[in-house]
Amino acid sequence: MRRKTSLVLLALAVFFAALSPLLRWYAFPRLAKIPANQYQDMVLEAKDATLIDYNDGMKAKKVPKVTIVQTLKGNVEASEKIEKTAGKDVVVWDGLSYVVGPDGKMVSKIPERYIFDAHTQDPVHATGESVDGDPVKRVGIEFKWPFLTEKRDYQYFDAQARTSAPIHYKGTQNFRGVDVYYFEQTIPWTKVPFPKTMPVQGITPASLAKTGTTRWYTTVRKFWVEPLTGAPVYGEELHKEELRGGTLLGGRDKVTVFAGDVKMREDYIRHTVDLVKSNRTLVLLMTSYLPWGFLSLGLLLLALSLWLEARSRRPAATKAEEPEPVTA
Repeated sequence: MRRKTSLVLLALAVFFAALSPLLRWYAFPRLAKIPANQYQDMVLEAKDATLIDYNDGMKAKKVPKVTIVQTLKGNVEASEKIEKTAGKDVVVWDGLSYVVGPDGKMVSKIPERYIFDAHTQDPVHATGESVDGDPVKRVGIEFKWPFLTEKRDYQYFDAQARTSAPIHYKGTQNFRGVDVYYFEQTIPWTKVPFPKTMPVQGITPASLAKTGTTRWYTTVRKFWVEPLTGAPVYGEELHKEELRGGTLLGGRDKVTVFAGDVKMREDYIRHTVDLVKSNRTLVLLMTSYLPWGFLSLGLLLLALSLWLEARSRRPAATKAEEPEPVTA
């Protein structure tokens, strides 16, 4: 009976020991993915910013606050269509960056369509990939880092410049109780397109091109990324835009369109940190808690199996003969 039990325990030990690496290296890369129907929004603010006033001689003025609302909406229908030819799980995010001045009026709005692999976050090139209606071919990541982010530089896509550039790993920090990797990217002064939708009625990119005036942009982009989920818990940009040259500026060399330190609003920081902490536990379950738990259980069952096998092979103790009673 002991030997049968030891064989059963040995079989269970082998099962759990084999399940440990399978869960970590086979199941996790296939199960961990971004849902196709995910929706998220975020509000960022630039306080004490500089903003151009188109109605007052196109002068740059100090304003108390500029607000940027960013939304990302999963397009399930588009992702399913692309998956048929891509042969992989694909996510399509329809994004919008909507900038509002202190008076509540629109400053600019730039739509995006971002198509990427649901598991690795690598870009997937398909019809519809665009920024502000212009077709693009992304290289590298945007918005989100891959699961199990590494301590290294990544290529990060800049929607304003329509190109990718390295975003550098700068070290590990603790942000509100969460261990994060800090990344930073500097985009030098670069000539960029005018938004298709301008805040002044009648002004279009085509009409601006005729004046000879060009739009330039630079930024220092900062992200604090939780490495297990690859989700940024906080982001910040030192952002500046200028108009340069042409007849539109009335003889001036350049005018600041916008300049400010763009930061996530406090309520969105708290919400993002709480959400990332919750998702982090799920990733830990798949990458650490269960694999190590199954391995430990396998070793325990193996030890118990060997102990029972040793007990079953031990010779039974012979009963000592009792002396016969002495009779007179």
